[in-house]
Amino acid sequence: MKKLLTLAFALAVSAAITSPTTAQPKAKGWVNWRGPNQNGVSPEKGLPDKILPGAPNQLWTYKWAGRGAPVIANGRLYALGYTGSGSDLQEVLICLNAETGARVWEKRFNDFLSDISYDRYSIGTPAVDRETGNVYVLTTAGIFSCFSPNGNLLWQHSMMESYGRLTFPNGRTGSPVIDDDLVIIHGIISNWGAQGAAGDRFQAFDKRTGQLVWTSLPGTVPPKDNSYSTPVLAWQNGQRIFYAGTGDGHIVAANARTGQPLWRYRISAGGVNGSPVIAGDRVIIIHGDENPDSSEMGRMVAVKTGAQPAAGATDAVTLDTKSELWRNRLNAWSSSPVLVGNRVYQTVKTGELACVDVSNGNILWETKLAPDQLHASPLYADGKLYVPFQNGLFAVVRPTDKSGQVLSSAQFPGYCLGAPIAWNGKVYFFTTENLYCFGRKGGTPANLEPKPETQPAVGAIAQLQAVPSEVLLRPGQKAKVSLRGLDANGNFVREVTGATWQKYVPPTARVKAEMDASFEGSELVVGPQAKVSAGAFLATATVDGKELKAEMRGRVLPGLPIREDFESFQIAETHATEEGVKFAYPPLPWIGARFKWEVREKDGNKVLTKTLDNVFFQRATAFIGTPDMKNYTVEADVMSDGNRRTMSIVGLINQRYNIALVGNAQQLEVTSNADRIKVGVPFKWQANVWYRLKTRVDVANDGSGVVRAKAWKKGEAEPAAWTIEVPHKQAHQNGAPGLFGFALQSQFRTYHDNLVVSPN
Repeated sequence: MKKLLTLAFALAVSAAITSPTTAQPKAKGWVNWRGPNQNGVSPEKGLPDKILPGAPNQLWTYKWAGRGAPVIANGRLYALGYTGSGSDLQEVLICLNAETGARVWEKRFNDFLSDISYDRYSIGTPAVDRETGNVYVLTTAGIFSCFSPNGNLLWQHSMMESYGRLTFPNGRTGSPVIDDDLVIIHGIISNWGAQGAAGDRFQAFDKRTGQLVWTSLPGTVPPKDNSYSTPVLAWQNGQRIFYAGTGDGHIVAANARTGQPLWRYRISAGGVNGSPVIAGDRVIIIHGDENPDSSEMGRMVAVKTGAQPAAGATDAVTLDTKSELWRNRLNAWSSSPVLVGNRVYQTVKTGELACVDVSNGNILWETKLAPDQLHASPLYADGKLYVPFQNGLFAVVRPTDKSGQVLSSAQFPGYCLGAPIAWNGKVYFFTTENLYCFGRKGGTPANLEPKPETQPAVGAIAQLQAVPSEVLLRPGQKAKVSLRGLDANGNFVREVTGATWQKYVPPTARVKAEMDASFEGSELVVGPQAKVSAGAFLATATVDGKELKAEMRGRVLPGLPIREDFESFQIAETHATEEGVKFAYPPLPWIGARFKWEVREKDGNKVLTKTLDNVFFQRATAFIGTPDMKNYTVEADVMSDGNRRTMSIVGLINQRYNIALVGNAQQLEVTSNADRIKVGVPFKWQANVWYRLKTRVDVANDGSGVVRAKAWKKGEAEPAAWTIEVPHKQAHQNGAPGLFGFALQSQFRTYHDNLVVSPN
């Protein structure tokens, strides 16, 4: 085993990247949300005809709140739920004995710096790798982790702090998808450089090392919504392809091995949250938002697969209606279809269960079962549909071509928002009150291996892939970069050695910058005196007489102390929307800063200024360090434009707490998630006056902590006492320092200057 630096300086144990393997699966069971064939169908037999609270076949109940679905591998059940309330609410990955419901282990995660509201936690599902048995989970706040079957942390990324993943009040995250040596997730990301614009991006990580392999934007920017459509995969035209809905209203297809966008087809004016199913030459998906070409809400569509971009194209083909095979009027917010032979079963917004003919989209029948539906998706097994609903109703229905026969229908405490699963003669499902197991004791599990797929023969090497595709290093560190030789379809052939590396500025780059690092053989080395920087590198290798190239990019961020007064920035860019205004782009390596802040002249100094030209970016966070940082003090000069009645909010981020001066409320406030931690004290401050803001976080040995902050008018003596002290029982143990600005309705700018982050 060889330790490698991960992109987020996470708690990671890395192994050397290996080629794809054909080893026999080690983990058996219902290991991913959609089941073995990605269509919500289980081959299990002998499942219960009726599911009723307190019935003899209710084998066990685990008191736990969840909104996703459990998964099962080798007799162990893994599920993401949440517990606690207020500032002590935590999401928890639990591992239970699937037969008895006894707890084996659990891992807890704090929410932080998110805007998740109404306790909308754990709207996601873990995934288990059949080859290794490792468990992958993405929390609502964006902590992406890989655990061994016994609960040992193998690697972890803070997607918010490392890649700029955004959170939303609805808390949607979806499920990781494992394909060969990759684990794929997606979300709205506002990273750095060319990926600075917020977009619904898919990312693939090496499942063993956690290294980023590719990032893909098959849709468009900006997105209208976030999406938790879980990708489904298939082989086509020699390529491994994933299909998914996106937050910009498309169904998309991309090469799962390279991230290369293939095609997109717009079906919605908002986000598409349901996952698709693949039926032969068509992919079927549903949405519940406005349609782009009519006043009706929602539809189900079938789109023909197989479109390919022209040779050398980097963007997806935008399909027109000629690629649409059929549509019907069914609509659903995020419930996904179930595919059984030539029938699709779907629950819709108004609480009906519908049966659709795959060949033409005709609705064969609808049965009213509940008043409404939101997230939950049905399961088909043993000739029956297991159908949960938003209001806590759970129905068992036997479908025919003419109707759906209701075998049982019962109300359970809480809400049903996830999907049921079946394993070993049992049905498992979550409500926001309990995790349930119904069925028979013991038994022999059905074979839940995926149906064999014909994989294409691997061709000659036609392209190179740099892994990791992005790195974050500190001065004095280095990282090994491997080059994978892929055929024209993106399939792995072998590793390539002997490449030459050079610094590279993409022609489309707005900031012509280079990373302060260099390659020594296959290692990217950052010198001990390296500066804060970011840039790209280009590898060139000759393979079988052909010259091939690959790109990767990286950032250098220092350890403590960090200082920035912005005086070295050249104010030379011409503003697109403000005539005569000059500015400089914010520091390139800072996560989430692009488009949200600019460096401008103010009061005779160069300062970081909140932008106002896009309401979408009125609330902005930028991270200037690494997620593993802790035990530090952050301070800066801050100011807000405005008047005595209306001001904005300006603040600092310390160890996953947001400490801000709130203009309209005239407060100094500490928040993390505003619904979980929000404490303020009166503090009179004025518009257009500079203040010094200072904060530190102290964590005790028992895990509790205190967030401390003070503010005073710039130029005056620092007060001895802290203005505010906020205790937190389950304190954030680490986190990247950063900046916060909220220009309400994009009316008044905020400013930062003379930033210092120093060790306590």
